[in-house]
Amino acid sequence: MQLAFLLYKYFPFGGLQRDFLRIARVCQQRGHAIRVYTMDWEGERPAGFDIRLIKASALTSHRRNEKFLRQVQADLSHEPVDRVIGFNKMPGLDVYYAADGCYEDKAQSQRSWFYQFGPRYRHFSAYERAVFAPQGRTEILMISEVQLPLFMQHYRTPPERFHLLPPGISSDRRAPDNAAEIRAAFRQEFNLGADDLLLVQIGSGFKTKGLDRTLEAVAALPAELRQRTRLIVIGADDQAPFLRQVRALGIAEQVQILQGRDDVPRFLLGADLLIHPAYNENTGTVLLEALVAGLPVLTTAVCGYAHYIEEADCGLVVPEPFEQSTLNSWLARILDDPETRQEWQQNALEYAEHADLYSMPERAADVILGELA
Repeated sequence: MQLAFLLYKYFPFGGLQRDFLRIARVCQQRGHAIRVYTMDWEGERPAGFDIRLIKASALTSHRRNEKFLRQVQADLSHEPVDRVIGFNKMPGLDVYYAADGCYEDKAQSQRSWFYQFGPRYRHFSAYERAVFAPQGRTEILMISEVQLPLFMQHYRTPPERFHLLPPGISSDRRAPDNAAEIRAAFRQEFNLGADDLLLVQIGSGFKTKGLDRTLEAVAALPAELRQRTRLIVIGADDQAPFLRQVRALGIAEQVQILQGRDDVPRFLLGADLLIHPAYNENTGTVLLEALVAGLPVLTTAVCGYAHYIEEADCGLVVPEPFEQSTLNSWLARILDDPETRQEWQQNALEYAEHADLYSMPERAADVILGELA
């Protein structure tokens, strides 16, 4: 079968992008041809992929999206495929991978009433409706139980079109047999002493991920605890506003912000806590990457995967409505309690042994290919 995968942009460190690549590779391994349409591709190109770059220049993102789709549809009319799989919402998809939450719900609950009169709203609302409308035919791969009722509420999508997938954590995130050696080498490399504590926050989109909340919480730590705590942030985003916040809070010696990188598993093994106080998060794959590495987690209830942290008993989930004071006090409590962190680490590793946290790409490929049988 010839499959076409559509996504606006590919870069190696995006969650949506990594999910796309793993699903496409599974389909390829099962003997199917992979064609990719995108406006931008950063990083290595997988062997055997037919990657077609679409030039779609415009002043606004919604105009670029529209130009992209028109050119893709024109190309597909000349060279048809058996199935079209989208990783962004747009018309004409056979299968949609729901990496993003419900746009309509956010527009109605988080925006002012006049927002819905603008061209940006009209575009994204129409593209979402094309996927979820009850009369549509798009099969929907869902990765967040939290978002499913929102889509059904706004669109009354027939439930049989939804396919709820398990998480798809890469096996290289699991703690290896020599985890203790990797941790020791990592901490030596980053000049972390035996009594030093390392927080990590990992993920592109610093504003959405709540980096400002993290910085406030670090600054609020008791003086002695703050002096031996370091925060390393990893992600692809504009650092400038957060570096200004770091300086204003007086924690420049405690904070380091790094670009996205390939050795994230080392940080998960070398750290003492993952902090992820997101404002909005469809899933939060990094929560489970930390879990399977045995790293305790402090996160927020808006994250679709936060319930796994509670089920595994390997961290704390700040409830909604979010209170900065709660995050501050819980962070201090966790960092000052090595026995609890050790217990959470053991709980996480035990949970990772038996829970299905890994089979998302295979299950997604089952849906994509099964409908063609």
